[in-house]
Amino acid sequence: MGLFDDIMNVLTGGGGKGSSSGRPEDDEEKPEKEKRPGRRKRAAKVGGKAAGILVLVIFVAVAALNSVYTIGEQEQAVVTTFGVPGAVTESGLHFKIPFVQQVTKVDTTIQGFSVGFDSSEQQTVTNEAIMITSDFNFVDIDFYVEYRVSDPVKAVFASREPEMILRNLAQSCIRTVVSNYDVDSVLTTGKNEIQSNIKEMLLAQMEEQDIGLQLVNITIQDSEPPTAEVMAAFKDVETAKQGKETSINNANRYRNEKLPKAEADVDQILQEAESAKTKRINEAYGAVAIFNAQYEEYVKNPLVTKQRMFYETMEEVLPNLKVIIDGTDSVNTMLMDQLSDSAGQAAAAGNAQSAGKRAGDSSAAGNNAGSGAGNGQAAGSSTGTEAGVQDGASTVPEPEAN
Repeated sequence: MGLFDDIMNVLTGGGGKGSSSGRPEDDEEKPEKEKRPGRRKRAAKVGGKAAGILVLVIFVAVAALNSVYTIGEQEQAVVTTFGVPGAVTESGLHFKIPFVQQVTKVDTTIQGFSVGFDSSEQQTVTNEAIMITSDFNFVDIDFYVEYRVSDPVKAVFASREPEMILRNLAQSCIRTVVSNYDVDSVLTTGKNEIQSNIKEMLLAQMEEQDIGLQLVNITIQDSEPPTAEVMAAFKDVETAKQGKETSINNANRYRNEKLPKAEADVDQILQEAESAKTKRINEAYGAVAIFNAQYEEYVKNPLVTKQRMFYETMEEVLPNLKVIIDGTDSVNTMLMDQLSDSAGQAAAAGNAQSAGKRAGDSSAAGNNAGSGAGNGQAAGSSTGTEAGVQDGASTVPEPEAN
């Protein structure tokens, strides 16, 4: 009889046509006492076989489930084969030898923890936060450390608690660096430099320990004095520093607004001065040239030149001349308005003649501008002589007849 029949006999109580002898009429003829031991033996035998089959099925199912594992995109695995670890970095479905290989999954995303602050309870951890500065002041500082797993094998087998080792190293580096700065730098201006120095020191120590973790960043979350009174004083200092910065910024803005305008004004003044200088120099050269030309004409015809200069001077003076007549009874002032018509006609004629003469003198003056200095001195002496002659003469002498 097959195994299936034995199982059915056990389930149905072992009676009927499915008996092991194949002769049901013989079993029925036997007494009831003789039938029970045989049935019990067969039931125990079949039960053992069924239990074995059940165990085998369970074993196969467990082995099948234990031979497959998956790795996520942000994970890596450490597969141990007879105690020898190996890293599996590719994500997806993987197979292993059941009961021989063991798989430990490692999260490779950026993780972090706080130093000096308990984020779950939102309160400061005094033992970690309080530190002493170089000027023997106490401050409360809390940091946040970010890291990731760089080597999963070392992260699993190089140490028992790599995160705790990283925390201890971070606290050591933080206290070492903070103790080199004064309290003002720690609370205000030196935070970036402190973070940089701590990160550099911590990277060097992690490379030395080689625990399979990589430091991503370490930042100062908050820094403040340990007591409320000192905190208020430092806040006042910080407010004053901010006011100082505001004043400096306002002054720089005012300077940036006014300085370009002042520079433009300076340039304008310099340009005007240069223009006036050039104008005066040109006028001086022109005056020297005219004087030299007049002197040349004077050397040629002294009397005619003196008379011409006298007439030109009178043309300029007479229009503004006042004549005072002192009579016997009263003093009468007569303006020269009556003479303006006749004097104007005479002056117009004289000006036309002198203008033609000046044009010729100007053309000659351009050629003789270089000799202005020596001739000017001689002309000055001659001019003084002429002035004396004019002052002493009661009447203008007539030109001599040739």
